[in-house]
Amino acid sequence: MNSKAIPGTLLLVAAFVLAVLSLVQLSLTPEASSAQNACTLLLLLSTLLACSTSRLRTSLFAACLAVSALWLILLPYHALSASVLALLAMVSVQRLAQATVPAGAVAGLLGLWLLWFWQILVTGYGVPQVILPAPLDILTALVDSVSLLAGDLVQTVLKSVLVGYLLGCGLGVGVALLIDRLPFLQRGLLPVASLTSTVPLVGVAPIAVMWFGFDWPSKAAVVILVTFFPALVSTLAGLKASGKLEQELMYCYAATPRQNLLMLRLPSAMPFIFSALKVNATLALITAIVAEYFGSPTAGLGFRISTESARMHMPVVWSAIVVSSLAGSLIYALLVRLDRRVNFWHPSLRGADASK
Repeated sequence: MNSKAIPGTLLLVAAFVLAVLSLVQLSLTPEASSAQNACTLLLLLSTLLACSTSRLRTSLFAACLAVSALWLILLPYHALSASVLALLAMVSVQRLAQATVPAGAVAGLLGLWLLWFWQILVTGYGVPQVILPAPLDILTALVDSVSLLAGDLVQTVLKSVLVGYLLGCGLGVGVALLIDRLPFLQRGLLPVASLTSTVPLVGVAPIAVMWFGFDWPSKAAVVILVTFFPALVSTLAGLKASGKLEQELMYCYAATPRQNLLMLRLPSAMPFIFSALKVNATLALITAIVAEYFGSPTAGLGFRISTESARMHMPVVWSAIVVSSLAGSLIYALLVRLDRRVNFWHPSLRGADASK
């Protein structure tokens, strides 16, 4: 008779041993409270409930684990109890990954556990805020500075990044089409365009400030320079990606160069173009933030990180980092969704959809 293996067996055995050791240590410690012993017993119960894969015991395991995690954060830090919870957290993520749930749920659970251990380790070991603030302190600073960070988001993302990203990528694609249409430009313009990828950002940003002023146009100019070359190279590679058989078929149909470009070569280049767009999305945000270090008005995520770090207000600095990360992730997610809508025919996307 075949029996299903329990996921995370080794982790559960280690959690059980550590839970027993934690109970022994707490019983021998005079200053240990009864609440700590009760929380460790709850962790031991969670370990025993996790030894079964039935739906009822799995639900009880999740409930006990959540209660013990919330309870443990209110108690004095105890290393063995935290280690038991860490092992059980790994088991919970492993089991959720094996269930029929969206991948975002697994990533969300893993992120919650990472934030929880970040909070308990920073507070338990008394890490100063200058070195690493706790997530609750960052959340408090984010709520208190929401209007300030909203203005910074508009200044950096909606002005510098968006304008520079659209112009840089648009120029890269347009110049690639010109180079492909006019072969002599491959020997003249392409080597000159490749120089833009070697220009250091720290050297260009101060010059752009002198040319365009301290406001967002100078940051947008730096973003244009940084995003131009990846879009150019990817578009040129994509225009050469169409197969020889398809090109011969278009030749047999007596297609004009424009028809060949619009009906064959440009659609074949779209996966390459979207790869450059996704790379440039994060690159443009990082470039705009770094460019604000070299001169900016009294707004912007880079300006906020620079000034608040000089004042040692690290929770505000981390809240600005969180806002910029969320903005970059949102832009990237929108581009991925648009990529799936445009390039649904591509084998890589069809294979990914079929595997789901």
